Amino acid sequence: MTTPPLQIPVPGELTSSTIHRYRDENGPVFRIELPGKVNAWAVTSFDTVNSVLSNDDIRFSKNPKNFTALHDGTIPPDWPLRQLIEGEHLLVKDGADHRRLRGLVNRAFTPGRVQGLEARIQEMTDELLDRLADEGEVVDLVRHFTEPLPVNVICELFGVPEEDRNQIRLWSGVLLSHTATPDEAGATGAALLGYLARFIDSKRGDPGDDLTTGLIRAQEDDGDRLSDSEMVWILWLVLIAGHETTVHLLANTIIALCADREQLDLARTKDAWGQVVEESLRSRNSVMNVLFRYPLEDVRLGEVTIPAGEPIMIAVAGSGTDPARFGEDAARFDIARGQETHLGFGRGPHFCLGAPLARLEARIALSSLFGRFPELRLAVDKGQIVYTPSFITEGPVELPVVLGPAGQAPGGPATA
Repeated sequence: MTTPPLQIPVPGELTSSTIHRYRDENGPVFRIELPGKVNAWAVTSFDTVNSVLSNDDIRFSKNPKNFTALHDGTIPPDWPLRQLIEGEHLLVKDGADHRRLRGLVNRAFTPGRVQGLEARIQEMTDELLDRLADEGEVVDLVRHFTEPLPVNVICELFGVPEEDRNQIRLWSGVLLSHTATPDEAGATGAALLGYLARFIDSKRGDPGDDLTTGLIRAQEDDGDRLSDSEMVWILWLVLIAGHETTVHLLANTIIALCADREQLDLARTKDAWGQVVEESLRSRNSVMNVLFRYPLEDVRLGEVTIPAGEPIMIAVAGSGTDPARFGEDAARFDIARGQETHLGFGRGPHFCLGAPLARLEARIALSSLFGRFPELRLAVDKGQIVYTPSFITEGPVELPVVLGPAGQAPGGPATA
């Protein structure tokens, strides 16, 4: 008898909790049913996730042409998640095509360029913290800190006008939501792509000191390497992925530190904010699941054989808290455990190209926040926090905190 697929997401349960529970009850590989009654497989342990990522472009593809059900009529054309797994962005490219596009985008995230942003990120952080003190004793950190900082950083980097940035954030939320209807997802996707096309045209007429202008110049210097459509999709990816995951990583880490004052005291005493970020990437990662990998042949993972062409969802949330890899206390947030190897940014050819920027933003934001407000605490019980309706990323919709008295004045750039 065939075991029915397990539902993801589960109403009323955090996706991270669902992944951990399914992994512990059903093993590292199992069949799932996603919104829209789309069937897939989930890999949820460190070893199985690592095995898939290690074989990118070898045994597994990211190109949806290899997703059988997407083309045989099984999945309807208006499935809301189609835009996330189709298009011309890096998330759906393999091999030489992927390397070509990634090489262009990598110019935005070289170590030198990222380090050159440190002073500006610190300045943005301090400006937001200055305003926090005027918001009253209880403040929603999502609205006033963890959301605007990553949005402003990535948008400023690519030259998006300040007045358009909130709309980018709203569009991203709809596209990543599992509660969006087909009409909502379709309209949102069309609106974002249309905006980006107009934005690129405006940059051609009014270039600036930003990375969109840099991409346009690269295209004009060697026009057959980057099409207009690819330009739009590059911005689609970097603007969404460049803020969404960091928004939630910051909030999830703040919750973890407020829930364990010993961890917070250790971070402050040892100036261990780099360790805080890595431990959060391992145990409180904002990325729950990555869509998809497609086997190019029947593959054996764990005790399961997955047929070619059937999609595999990579449960990053399960890999980082896998007891088989990290011990019985794997789910505990503990910066004293040391720099454990994790897959929070993936690995291999598709390793997150924005990882250096995310790490820098998080270190600066967290050290500055708790330096300015050392007694900051949650204003509600952890169980009352409402999370975003997405099984792809996870973070609070609102994060009410009591700031407490302000401590030190803004200082220099945070250290790792």
